[in-house]
Amino acid sequence: MDAFTAGLLQRIKTTESDLTRAREDGDDFLADVEQGELDDLHRLAAEHGVQVGTVGA
Repeated sequence: MDAFTAGLLQRIKTTESDLTRAREDGDDFLADVEQGELDDLHRLAAEHGVQVGTVGA
């Protein structure tokens, strides 16, 4: 796995965790921000052929 792929997958894992935390804390604004970031990361992964699957499982 190259550095780009590893970094992207790590960013997705971290953002998923941050999104879960924001939802658990009831912070709707932060959850929206994190969801937008996660959507962007998934788009970037798809554009570069990176298989995301279930990150962190």
